[in-house]
Amino acid sequence: MKPYNLPDDSGHFGQYGGSFVAETLVHALDELKQAYSKYRSAPDFQREFAYELAHFVGRPSPIYHARRWSEKLGGAQIWFKREDLNHTGAHKINNCIGQILLARRMGKPRIIAETGAGQHGVATATVAARYGLECVVYMGSEDVRRQAQNVYRMKLLGAQVVSVDSGSCTLKDALNEAMRDWVTNVENTFYIIGTVAGPHPYPAMVRDFQSVIGTESIEQMQEHVGRQPDYVLASVGGGSNAMGIFYPYISDNSVKLVGVEAAGDGIETGRHAASLNAGQVGVLHGNRTYVIQDENGQVMETHSISAGLDYPGVGPEHAWLKDSGRAQYVTVTDDEALQAFHDCCRTEGIMPALESSHAIAHAVRLAPTLSKDQVILVSLSGRGDKDMHTVAQYSGITL
Repeated sequence: MKPYNLPDDSGHFGQYGGSFVAETLVHALDELKQAYSKYRSAPDFQREFAYELAHFVGRPSPIYHARRWSEKLGGAQIWFKREDLNHTGAHKINNCIGQILLARRMGKPRIIAETGAGQHGVATATVAARYGLECVVYMGSEDVRRQAQNVYRMKLLGAQVVSVDSGSCTLKDALNEAMRDWVTNVENTFYIIGTVAGPHPYPAMVRDFQSVIGTESIEQMQEHVGRQPDYVLASVGGGSNAMGIFYPYISDNSVKLVGVEAAGDGIETGRHAASLNAGQVGVLHGNRTYVIQDENGQVMETHSISAGLDYPGVGPEHAWLKDSGRAQYVTVTDDEALQAFHDCCRTEGIMPALESSHAIAHAVRLAPTLSKDQVILVSLSGRGDKDMHTVAQYSGITL
């Protein structure tokens, strides 16, 4: 059952969302809306989606009690939703499976995507290989440097990786180039957007495909804990893993939802990626949302140790949740995330992605302020193999 009827027919969550695109893309988006509306509830689509999630992705992903860490902190019990255990190592594959099934039904033989940390690119390349479709992935040259391992993984899977040298050479620039490709090749190309941003219907569609995270969590928490958590935490860049776990919980007001943005070197330095905490309302990549921009409305460069959080905007549903007060959004710095990464490795034997480490860092901050019978559920959105070179560099170690 839906917690609310958003977005509306025009793709708006209150004042946020919508579809601000070039006229050449209007037909493609209308075609996508019609296809998604037709297939999303079709029994054969649902059966195939469920089969692929179970037998290709490896769902359901487990929940895990970080018992030693909880005891060490002396407060609330911390649990992880283990999206890092999915095939390809992150939550991104959930959405990619859903969108590739749509692409096949729409007769689109060519797949494009953008990626920052590389996990969405790897997931897209993986599903394209699974179904024998051509795949092109756009990636900022700075992220190509930071995520060399994932670049090689994409190439091994048969994808062409296009390095983007414009702007800040990160995720927003990769998304710009992917949009240009789509305009040029709209008849034969399906664009798999990796987050809950972009023009309608992407924010709702990606949310729906990712909501399996929260749906499973509700069942698993009841089974293993006997009740639902007091807090649900997730990192927020564009916001797909957060919306995936938040959405099924929105109607349960006893559960506090907390998104964790990247404060980078600190909000006060200007070197951050905290759109909801330090941005202004604007239009970016086809939707109205909170954007990190200057007084003239020009998008500003962002910074985060985590390539996947280094984005100057955020999904419009998160903007609506913030304004409505249903979710709270906090920030964590590079140093705090890096400390949480090391502590999680050494205390629980789990190596989290730097994106997930931001959410974990806030859990570590929050837990001691709560009682031992309270529960925090953290979306551990991905594993940290991809971040070894970044962690080593920040730690002064040469690999």
